[in-house]
Amino acid sequence: MDPLTLLDDWLDSALLRSSSRIEYQREVTRWLTWCTAQHPPVDPYRCGIEDIAAWSSTFLTAQLDGRIFDGPDALAHVAEHHRAAALSHDRRITALTQYYQACQTRGAIRLAPDLTMLRSGLDRDATPPKRLTPAERSVLFYCIGTWGPDNARHYTRDRLVAFLLLEGLRPAEVTRVDFRHLYELPDMTYEVRAPDYEYEAVGQKHVLQPLTAAALREHLPLRIPPADGVHALILGQGGKPITTAYPNMLVQQICSTHPLLANRTPPVTADAIAHTGFWDTPTGGN
Repeated sequence: MDPLTLLDDWLDSALLRSSSRIEYQREVTRWLTWCTAQHPPVDPYRCGIEDIAAWSSTFLTAQLDGRIFDGPDALAHVAEHHRAAALSHDRRITALTQYYQACQTRGAIRLAPDLTMLRSGLDRDATPPKRLTPAERSVLFYCIGTWGPDNARHYTRDRLVAFLLLEGLRPAEVTRVDFRHLYELPDMTYEVRAPDYEYEAVGQKHVLQPLTAAALREHLPLRIPPADGVHALILGQGGKPITTAYPNMLVQQICSTHPLLANRTPPVTADAIAHTGFWDTPTGGN
């Protein structure tokens, strides 16, 4: 199917608010027009993340302040100094993420591209985190459960990060969980201490929920080999700890796979998930 025809077909059937449908139509059309204008033209069904980065950088020329658009550091600069531009950029990446999920569903491509590294990681709402509703939390569980090898190379790590947030660990705490501070319990779950900023010190004790424990057991055999002297549980490129912005980028990527979460206002953030938790606390002793 022609990329523009597929766009129209998807938007005609997608459960989206009218404002989101208009925004997605505009941004994806801009992307497809850019692909056609390149020499040689870029095939949007066979493009790489570097092509999407090149396109998105055309909207950030002034905000980069002379920097090269070369990855997370450049995006971090935009997020710190040009918040509005970072918000627009992340919405643009969300539009393409949703579009390529539709392309995959319709068989136009085998795998949707992982655009996590093209997100600024900016907490897009300046107000205190708004907890997810029970319906939104249920959809989040679904999105985490379906996040697999077709979505990301290190999908077991990504799922574990999301579950650790649901345990109530804040994003910075998730990045600092020490592998040496995991204690397996007789019932096959784990106890973990939330680290403070010194890494070696330990804070609040968490007994992991069964879903988190299962995600941890699945991930441990696939954990990236750590660099020398690194003991963080959650590792990124080169076996080094992930940055504190990564949980938020990851959450945006996972949530972008379902319209209910992708179009939520305020957006789903890592902090919002940490404030939501696994379950509602019963009241009245019930």
